[in-house]
Amino acid sequence: MAACSADRVTVLGDFGRANFTVTVADDNAERSRGLMFVGDVPAMTGVLFIYETPRRASFWMRNTLIPLDMLFADPTGVITRVHENAVPLDETSIDGGEGVQYVLEINGGMAARLGIEEGDVMQHPAFGATAAAPCE
Repeated sequence: MAACSADRVTVLGDFGRANFTVTVADDNAERSRGLMFVGDVPAMTGVLFIYETPRRASFWMRNTLIPLDMLFADPTGVITRVHENAVPLDETSIDGGEGVQYVLEINGGMAARLGIEEGDVMQHPAFGATAAAPCE
């Protein structure tokens, strides 16, 4: 297993492992922009949203031009909800639930193609000492 790095999220589950190259959005300005106005996201890349503390997380697709999957995770990196194929430009709220501290946005349909589901674990240095899958 490779050591963790700030620009990579590894998702671990029954399907095996998947490595995503990520941009980190860890302040209000970066989180509010996310993947808005982006016309193409290469396969196996995405944005990792990091919040200071767990919270109810909700997103919308205003100004987002491509379908996205959203993987909502608790403070330990365990995926608590998978929202698949969020509709581009839709302003309907997508609720990730309570206790969310991390959200990984990836290409729409990628979670199903890889077999990612609730209960799988994300690995990244931001998860720290309480991580379900600690970094090496």
